[in-house]
Amino acid sequence: MAPAIAAEEGGRQRRAGSRQHCLAAAGEPLPADAEALVGAAGAARGFRAELGSILLLLVLYVLQGIPLGLAGSVPLILQSKSASYTDQAFFSFVFWPFSLKLLWAPLVDAVYLRGFGRRKSWLVPTQYVLGLFMIYMSTQVDALLGDGQGRGPDVRALTVTFFLFEFLAATQDIAVDGWALTMLSRENVGYASTCNSVGQTAGYFLGNVLFLALESASFCNKYLRVQPQPRGIVTLSDFLFFWGAVFLVTTTLVAFLKKENKELIPAKEETKGITDTYKLLFSIIRMPAVLTFCLLILTSKVGFSAADAVTGLKLVEEGVPKEHLALLAVPMVPLQIILPLVISKYTAGPQPLNTFYKAMPFRLLLGLEFAFLVWWAPKVKHEGGFPLYYYAVVVLSYALHQITLYSMYVAIMAFNAKVSDPLIGGTYMTLLNTVSNLGGNWPSTVALWLVDPLTVKECAGAQGHSCGTAAAAELCTEAGGSCVTTLDGYYVESVVCLILGFGWWFLLGPKFKKLQDEGQSSWKCKRSN
Repeated sequence: MAPAIAAEEGGRQRRAGSRQHCLAAAGEPLPADAEALVGAAGAARGFRAELGSILLLLVLYVLQGIPLGLAGSVPLILQSKSASYTDQAFFSFVFWPFSLKLLWAPLVDAVYLRGFGRRKSWLVPTQYVLGLFMIYMSTQVDALLGDGQGRGPDVRALTVTFFLFEFLAATQDIAVDGWALTMLSRENVGYASTCNSVGQTAGYFLGNVLFLALESASFCNKYLRVQPQPRGIVTLSDFLFFWGAVFLVTTTLVAFLKKENKELIPAKEETKGITDTYKLLFSIIRMPAVLTFCLLILTSKVGFSAADAVTGLKLVEEGVPKEHLALLAVPMVPLQIILPLVISKYTAGPQPLNTFYKAMPFRLLLGLEFAFLVWWAPKVKHEGGFPLYYYAVVVLSYALHQITLYSMYVAIMAFNAKVSDPLIGGTYMTLLNTVSNLGGNWPSTVALWLVDPLTVKECAGAQGHSCGTAAAAELCTEAGGSCVTTLDGYYVESVVCLILGFGWWFLLGPKFKKLQDEGQSSWKCKRSN
């Protein structure tokens, strides 16, 4: 719904989608091959014996969530600074690296320094670069966000900066996921997915919800201060510097104190090298059943793009404080923990895509309800902000949205696990999840990009002027007029997305469901050893 609170499949956004990891995703069973790899550790070890390793994994996943949370907070900051939706669309590319990490994951897996450790060879330098880069950016980010005195945000520089953040975080994720399989014994490897889920959620909360609350002067003055101040308790610069230092200290401790288990022997899933892995991916995607799945899943989320990508920004535009939107994520955490457990009972059978198909129309209709919330916002706004009942309706709407979103997400994860060839489970699952993530990313970027072109504005108070372009709008203002929105592109998108979504549901949805009737041989990959 908003970058801070929506569980979009493509980014953290990120939450559900950004956690779709190959072997250690939350709520995702480990393939038999992964268990075989971990099983090589030998004798059974109790939870207490590996508590240190479990806590280390938790810390690493928390650190991974920090860049994700910060990236999710920037669109709300940009919106409060009146950034255009074209700028927001450009910044949305920041959320793509987690969906594209499969492109360089084979490199991370195959190239390493044997003496230093297979996973540490990537984890340590990646986190050092992240820490140093965050400290450097703490000296530059205030200028990039604009001074509020005529100089606006430098969106291109911000996009490049946070794209690098997400790229490094995705690379760290590849290394940590792989290390989790060898760091823990077979008896305790199930804790890896728990560390993933809890750690990323905690990191995202710190980097997004907590940061936006402490950065807000109004929130701090109202709840945390006796004497009002013009700024929040922390700034983005302060936050970046602090976590940059935490990254450096943590990475140094890991580099010198934590050793990798060198007794483990690679399992049969591991390919011969980088070239072999890319050939394997290409052979998987060429299979007719997989190709059909990819084409359908890449277009299935178009109908949700306006609701997921634009609604939160529109609420900020209508005056809803960005820190309040971020805090709306807090009551959703228990729901997001419970939902996969409940929904998995309905997706565990032979036809998990039925749940996906049944949930889709309800999620599409909620898009219209989100549009109503945006329209309703200025109607109920008063000097003190928004009434409590408005926030109650927003929370209820978001909760319903989460139910439909997780129904579809868990169904896709269950289907991917069901059809993946067990001999190459990790690579297969990662490919399918990557395509699923992209299916949510590209429509969101397009939806943001189209808001401004679809919006119609007129120049009121100055005859002979228009507001069709930025230059024309400036001339209108100089002539004593003001640009008034007569048709908001967000509402146009909401209706178009609803039509496209139901069109997909009626025409392509049945074909999508039929994929689960394909025999297991349709999903088996023929490999040449």
